[in-house]
Amino acid sequence: MAAESTSRLYAKGRVLGYERAKRTQNPNVSLLKIEGVQTTEDARFYLGKRVAYVYYANKEKNGSKLRVIWGRIARPHGTSGVVKARFRKNLPPKSFGASVRIMLYPSNI
Repeated sequence: MAAESTSRLYAKGRVLGYERAKRTQNPNVSLLKIEGVQTTEDARFYLGKRVAYVYYANKEKNGSKLRVIWGRIARPHGTSGVVKARFRKNLPPKSFGASVRIMLYPSNI
């Protein structure tokens, strides 16, 4: 029997940090780097897509320690494929460098 191939329904990304200036940072907006996205034109495909930051907590709720903070990609940031995203609750600083899931919906194709 052949091995079943599973396909992800999301793209992988990393949290780079908050939007910032020289001396201030804005925790309402997080910067994300999406795997395989190198240009602003590539990043435009992901605008409006939903983002999930999945993490594990110590305390169990509803039979699970798994938690999710949902967000949405707002706009590109710079020319190297980084995007700005807003989350329902601001991401904790512990999430910097952590992976996020960029869902491929809502689709505009």
